[in-house]
Amino acid sequence: MRLTRRSFVTAATVAAATAVVPSRTLGAAVPLARAIPSSGETMPAVGLGTWITFNVGDDHVLRDECTAVMDAFFEAGGKMIDCSPMYGSSQAAIGYGLKKLGYPKVFSAEKVWTSAENGEDQIERSHTFWGVPRFDLLQVHNLQDWEQHLAMLLDMKAAGHVRYVGITTSEGRRDDLFEEIMRKHPLDFVQFTYNIVDREAEERLLPLAAERGIAVIVNRPFQQGALTRRLEGEKLPQWAAELRAGTWAQFILKFILSHPAVTVAIPATTRVDHVRENLAAASGYLPDEATRERMAALIRDL
Repeated sequence: MRLTRRSFVTAATVAAATAVVPSRTLGAAVPLARAIPSSGETMPAVGLGTWITFNVGDDHVLRDECTAVMDAFFEAGGKMIDCSPMYGSSQAAIGYGLKKLGYPKVFSAEKVWTSAENGEDQIERSHTFWGVPRFDLLQVHNLQDWEQHLAMLLDMKAAGHVRYVGITTSEGRRDDLFEEIMRKHPLDFVQFTYNIVDREAEERLLPLAAERGIAVIVNRPFQQGALTRRLEGEKLPQWAAELRAGTWAQFILKFILSHPAVTVAIPATTRVDHVRENLAAASGYLPDEATRERMAALIRDL
């Protein structure tokens, strides 16, 4: 089973709060934003991931390249940057960039990824790296010690020390447990893998997020670059122009963003032109269900 008409319509109905709204940042129009269901706050639908790409150590040349990516991201209307202690020196690279750019308005999405007894200390270190007074979103990374960490994060939210709470997974791992937590706990966000090839989330996780009013962050939209590399040299179909998709990356992102339960996708990149290309995907026509299936069939055939 893929995205049935019933599940698509149900998701679209329940996710009416995530309607497309206009947004504008630093003079750059961002036509597509989605609302966070638990608060109504709007979020530009393309964010910035930092797994691998920002893990550059203390090399100032490479850190400056990360800063240039962040600068282009903010100028194009981006807002959410997602990171984790698991990502090596990525937190330090983000903090370096934010400081150099004068701390622009950012939606800071971090994770806790350690043993239960070390969670608070790890979050405090993450604050220090970023240089922000508090995180917008804290997530339990890959469900590690999730019961203790989630309880801690919910207490932090109640005390005003974090705005939103969530959980993450990737590549379809532990989906049964992930679904159970979604059903039983008051989550603001969930993060998991979804793209035009990896569509398992359409069966349960995406409809459940819409039903429960949970925002969805999509990771690995390009299969960590493997999907776009596989499509190199393949010609886009002429009808992609109707979607205003000028590249395969935009084609794939438009597929992801067209699911009504998706709040934000977080592609990672080391290149300024790619971050602008990704943000530009959040504009123009988004495919309906029939077009989505046509897009997926094209990729399968290729």
